[in-house]
Amino acid sequence: MAALDSGTIEGTPAGPKLLVPTLIYIGMLVAIISSLGAPLIPTVAHVYGVTLSSAQWVLTAALMTGAVVTPIMGRLADGPRQRIVILTTLTLVALGCVISAVSTRFEVLILGRALQGFGLGLLPVNMAIARRHLPFTKAARAIAILSVSTAIGVGLGYPLTGLIAQVFNFRAAYWFGAIVVVSALVCAAVVLPPRSDVPPLRFDGIGAVMLGFAVIGVSVFLSEGGNWGWTSTRTIGVVAVCLLLVAGWVVHELRFDRPLVDLRHLRNRSVLTADITGFLMSVSMYLIIPIVVEFVQLPTSLGFGFGASIAVSGLVLVPLSITTFGASRFLVIYERRFGVRSMIPLGAVVSSSASLYFAFEHSSLWQAFVTVGIAGLGIGFTFAAMPGFIVRAVPHTETGSATGFYQVLRNVGLSVGSALGAAVLLGYTHHGHIYPEIDGFRAVLFVSAGLGFATALLSFVLPGHTVAAVPASDHDRAAVDELMEEEAELAGAGLMLSDDHDPLDEGTEGQ
Repeated sequence: MAALDSGTIEGTPAGPKLLVPTLIYIGMLVAIISSLGAPLIPTVAHVYGVTLSSAQWVLTAALMTGAVVTPIMGRLADGPRQRIVILTTLTLVALGCVISAVSTRFEVLILGRALQGFGLGLLPVNMAIARRHLPFTKAARAIAILSVSTAIGVGLGYPLTGLIAQVFNFRAAYWFGAIVVVSALVCAAVVLPPRSDVPPLRFDGIGAVMLGFAVIGVSVFLSEGGNWGWTSTRTIGVVAVCLLLVAGWVVHELRFDRPLVDLRHLRNRSVLTADITGFLMSVSMYLIIPIVVEFVQLPTSLGFGFGASIAVSGLVLVPLSITTFGASRFLVIYERRFGVRSMIPLGAVVSSSASLYFAFEHSSLWQAFVTVGIAGLGIGFTFAAMPGFIVRAVPHTETGSATGFYQVLRNVGLSVGSALGAAVLLGYTHHGHIYPEIDGFRAVLFVSAGLGFATALLSFVLPGHTVAAVPASDHDRAAVDELMEEEAELAGAGLMLSDDHDPLDEGTEGQ
């Protein structure tokens, strides 16, 4: 610890000064990977001759992989091989970009996107490395920078990859992603510290496999149920298997001494509130953001849509980053003035209003920018408040474990939202047509708004009369405020602070 306290990093090949810039550069890949999804969906549908709902798998596949691997990577990052986790992940992401770039079949493209989804678990590992190899104050600052740079990167990444796809073609966007990932891989190999001097952890492999198959099953059910028939034997079979997997996973997690996710914290009503509302709002979020991006690219010959370029559709996401960042700066002031009880309900209602606004008002392109901006305020405000419910309710020594299930549900919610949106659009797509009717987009937005209003109601009723205990110290209160701000900054990217890598844990333990 003496070396850490003096600001040096033991075992870092290229020295401490390059560690934080390298982690930030790796973290920016999350924005690049996200930008290779939603803006390219209409182009992929046209090139491969698939329906818009089927092309939605370009987004769903990456989110599904991210939902599965994020808790696994977070748990592995607690062990001694953080560098290997990063290098392996970047290699898989680079391979996925190359596969997508050279693919001639739609199924191969989806395989490439699924591999790219491994990159969505990079941020928690980056934060874990910063916490382990930097003094607490510098680690906290590095984590805050990682949070901000990722959220801002979404606003920059979407227009950049969109411009590349427009000037060249959509394959060039994937080649660009591959080049960026390979450069990050080289930086990581040179700069990141080698194996850490900590004992290996007993990994919950059975829990990880069961959770992974359950998430995949839910995504397949939502995406393909319309094609198979919602009451078909195949659909019912998938649902039954998913239910069995979830039930078995719950039993296993409760019995395992080092579970992937500690479910016992659900007995606390504040924790339960954050978990349920986090899942619902994640689903709602991915029922509005990708839909707006797709809508603005639809050809005007359909009688709706704006015929915008991929680059312009990427610019639509810029207000999301701006307003999400603004929400993070306003949230702590709001909490001190009005308390925490109305935080999540207010944010959920604002987000729902954005969905309803675009469902009825979509005649001009500027309305898409306004919609995403309003959604950013609601999403950022809501997601920023949720971790505070958990942190206030549990001892600091259990913060990482308590936030673990919340993060799993957030990841699963994003994947379910994308798959559910595709399923609704499929129901409004005539046989032999690529694009759905306008009512399909309205239906998705209505579902998004409904989930938002349900979130508002549940988040007000579930906690009961007392939302959560007040932190025991000023340090804990400041840590909650910092976590709320960082979570809001990440919300615009559809990301979050990870499983066991909450900056509160280490900082508080060091008090």
